[in-house]
This record gives sequence, C-alpha cells and structure tokens, in this order.
Amino acid sequence: MSTITLHDPTAPTAQPAVLRQWAGLNRLPFGRRLFSWLVGVTVPYAGSIGARVLTLGPGFAEARMADRRRVRNHLRSLHAVALTNLAELTANLALMSRQPPKGTRWIVTGFDSDYLKKARGPITACCTMPELDWSRAQPIDGLVELRDAAGELVMAARPRWRIGPA
Repeated sequence: MSTITLHDPTAPTAQPAVLRQWAGLNRLPFGRRLFSWLVGVTVPYAGSIGARVLTLGPGFAEARMADRRRVRNHLRSLHAVALTNLAELTANLALMSRQPPKGTRWIVTGFDSDYLKKARGPITACCTMPELDWSRAQPIDGLVELRDAAGELVMAARPRWRIGPA
C-alpha cells in the first residue's frame, strides 16, 4: 500500500517566493541584472538608484550601487538618501528571503541611519537575517552595513519591521 504526501506550502521547507525568483533568473545569462531590473520595476523608488543585487540566499542579501552623477550630492559624494534607499532595498530582500510563501506580511515601521564617512565609488550593502517566527505579530530589527570599494564602513542602518500572519 502506498501513501501520498501532499506538499504543505506553510511548511518550513517551502522556499520563499523571492528566493525562487532569484534562483530561476540567476541561471540565465544576465539573470542578476534582470532580477535587479524587475525589483526596480516592482518598487520604482528603489529602482531609482540603479542598484544591482549581487547575492540573495536564505537570510542574506547583498546589493551594490554605482557612483553616478544622479545619486550624488553637492559635495561630490553619494547622497545620504540614495545610501538609505540601498540599505532599505537590501534589508527588505534579506527579510523577504525568510518570509514563508503564504499567509504572512511585513511593513517597515522605522529606519535609523548612521553616516560614518563620505561615500564615494561603488557601495556594497549587506544584510543578514536570522530565522524568524512569523506565527505572531511582532516587531523585529535588522542591521545593514554599507561599505566602499576599500571595505571601509560608510553607513550603518537599522531597519525596523512589524512581521506576522496576514
């Protein structure tokens, strides 16, 4: 006698949608660029900085923003809001990589940024998220580090979200 096992989309082994999308596109030539472009189309304000998603995995996101005139300030460095936009994009991707495929939601409730030095050249943002309990509504905090090409920390950001069941 055989048994049939049904797939439970709420099981912890079910992969978050953003990771499925990343994996599908990452296999293609220019897949990372296409994924980054789709993020920008989906969230136009995040797309305004032209960031590229470099890495996306369970609980981890890394994105880079090029130093271009349109994201600079009058001091010839990257604008603080462009840096914050990169930090928020990276943090939200890391959070979404931990989000169960169905029945949950989240919203940003706060964001603190510490600008540690002038940002020039390409800037890379990294965020790591631990496993999260999505079964109850709760506030959570994150940390995003933005570094220049020399690896020096130019900004630290602390996003806050409210996560939980839909």
